[in-house]
Amino acid sequence: MASMLQFFPILYLPFIFIYCTAFKSNLKPYIVYLGSSSNGNGGEDLSHLQLLSSLIPSEESDRISLLQSYSHAFKGFSAILTENEASRLSGYDKVVSVFPDPVLKLHTTRSWEFLEAVDDKFRSIHPSNEHKSSDIIIGVIDTGIWPESPSFSDEGIGKIPSKWKGVCMEGSNFKKSNCNRKLIGARFYNKNRKGSPRDNIGHGTHVASTAAGAPVDNASYYGLALGIARGGLPSARIASYQACLTDGCSGSVILKAIDDAIKDGVDIISISIGISSIMQSDFLNDPIAIGAFHAEQRGIMVVCSAGNDGPDPYSVVNTAPWIFTVSASTIDRNFQTTVVLGNNQSYEGTAINFSPLTHGKAYPLAFGEKVAASFTPAFDARNCIPGSIDPKKAAGKIIVCVNEDPNVSNRIKKLVVEDAKAKGLIIIDTEGQLLPFDSGTYPSAVIGESTGSRILSYINSTKKPTATILPTKVVPRFKPAPVVAPFSSRGPGGLTENILKPDIMAPGVAILAAIVPKIIPGYSPPGNKTSLFSIRSGTSMACPHVTGVVAFIKSKHPHWSSSITKSALMTTASVSNNLGKPLTNSSDYYANPHEAGVGEISPIRALDPGLVFETTVQDYLYFLCYFGYKPKILRSITNTNFSCPKISAEKFISNINYPTISIASLKKNEDIRKIKRVVTNVGSSNATYTSNVEAPPGLKVLVFPNRLNFSAGLKRAAFKIFFDGKEASKGYNYGAIKWFDGLHVVRVVFAVNVE
Repeated sequence: MASMLQFFPILYLPFIFIYCTAFKSNLKPYIVYLGSSSNGNGGEDLSHLQLLSSLIPSEESDRISLLQSYSHAFKGFSAILTENEASRLSGYDKVVSVFPDPVLKLHTTRSWEFLEAVDDKFRSIHPSNEHKSSDIIIGVIDTGIWPESPSFSDEGIGKIPSKWKGVCMEGSNFKKSNCNRKLIGARFYNKNRKGSPRDNIGHGTHVASTAAGAPVDNASYYGLALGIARGGLPSARIASYQACLTDGCSGSVILKAIDDAIKDGVDIISISIGISSIMQSDFLNDPIAIGAFHAEQRGIMVVCSAGNDGPDPYSVVNTAPWIFTVSASTIDRNFQTTVVLGNNQSYEGTAINFSPLTHGKAYPLAFGEKVAASFTPAFDARNCIPGSIDPKKAAGKIIVCVNEDPNVSNRIKKLVVEDAKAKGLIIIDTEGQLLPFDSGTYPSAVIGESTGSRILSYINSTKKPTATILPTKVVPRFKPAPVVAPFSSRGPGGLTENILKPDIMAPGVAILAAIVPKIIPGYSPPGNKTSLFSIRSGTSMACPHVTGVVAFIKSKHPHWSSSITKSALMTTASVSNNLGKPLTNSSDYYANPHEAGVGEISPIRALDPGLVFETTVQDYLYFLCYFGYKPKILRSITNTNFSCPKISAEKFISNINYPTISIASLKKNEDIRKIKRVVTNVGSSNATYTSNVEAPPGLKVLVFPNRLNFSAGLKRAAFKIFFDGKEASKGYNYGAIKWFDGLHVVRVVFAVNVE
């Protein structure tokens, strides 16, 4: 009997181990959102800990701790919980929402000159060398900042504004002296020994310098894009909040950074970050939407990137109406490289490469599947998937690959063929992205399908095909521009289609801006030297362009609310390219509002918009009512006795006073849909505006009244728009209502889904 008992511990150990492992794996960080802060003075940590202690068993008291605590603009915290504990906590009276802490991703200079070319007056009102003091403070929530960049020089800038209440946190390789009158604040949230506000990725530095970088003469990326690098408002101050590391961006940290930025006294918050479009949660389970709402309550505009999951529809993120959502466009500069074949035919590809190859020598040319490793499927080899290429077959050759597998990036393809000792890489882009891929000194080019078919035909037409790839050249004054970037996420919004998203478009392709001066492993720059600037693409780059323009407008109209500024930009946006024709997408079709929003930002037109749509916090609360949130939750969010309208339905979202109109469903057999808007006159005191409707065939749109008279003392006027879809084509119908007083054109874009 004794001998049998000796086996029981051994038999039970695996069960105990599995049970403990399962229990521990059930633990993960959650965000607990408790609504509006009553005093905004902090000091909520004790009550948050008491809430946790009422939930977590005493034997696990080590878990009664806060990862983050929010107590300035809103209340809440993040902590390690089990799923069951999170579920129980969500039922507490004072709790608005409890949700897993999400991991968000980064949405990764000729641009300002291009905007000046679009709007001739911009240059005279906003000279490139303007760098006098400004009290506008931009909070950049990103990967931190590289303070030594010349883009953050404070030369010529006066003392820090007295409204600034923030800090410059010291950390690893970052001292308080790294801040100055330009970079006035820096925070980080990774509290380990190596934590620091210093940017080691480069994204945050690039974004901050695009929004508000000081002018830097003779800036370039190893000689490419040579010119003056500067931000949208070079005189603005920058406060950096490092919320992202190499493994992503924690939602709880982003929320903490927004809370800190509000407390610190920033005027604008720029966030080039977002959750995956396929994992979107509702507005009160989204850390950016929550934080942005409370920023808007305090008059702080939050500008966000739309995402890089285009050209698929329903891929846009950061779609709350109180967020200014930005899509990306090209500028009138292109980076091209020439592929010269052995038959003397040459083709232009898109690239950023500093190829050492010349016209004088050609190299064997081969399709990927013809140099496949043994037992490798042809699909893998032609896509240059790791392990698919045989170095013995590929060495010394220029390899042609395709991009049929979205999981294998151009950078990976480059590493695969480079590792196989190939001489260069040509990528046939089957998706029509055709973006400049930076391969350093390694010869590469990205080409379209039609060009690719010609190159493959040449390979098949001769026993010894050859080619060479020449270094990149800059093509200035490129036309047409702007064009909607192919990667830019598209609407309609996945959560509701009754708000038109994205809002607006700005330069986001091949943007030159400051960078962390380091050499990335696997990348060979010219002369093996670092650069102070880099060329990057993404809605991440478009977002700070709008941030910079918002700062510029705020410097001219300091008393405008964030919604007035937003409306001014949206109703005055440009809808033409540099050929004088309508904006297009990368497939050469006319761009619709679900791709380009209202159009390309036009800073100077926005300074004098004539009429604006003021969207109030009450509008946003009505939006949440119509979306389906209960009044009790909204009272917690606002700390008021707010009540929803007696009749709340999602279709009424279309009626909130937004600068665009979106109707998710207009049935052919239903009555005419009525939409109401109210405009505020910020132009001349005596003005009469007349409406004009641009609508697609079959969709009947009537505006009443069709004239708005503003006499002395009259600032606001209401009008109604009636939509009749009985004879319209099914699907989305796009158009605009224009109000004109002889000087101003106020353009209100609409999108109506006829069913």
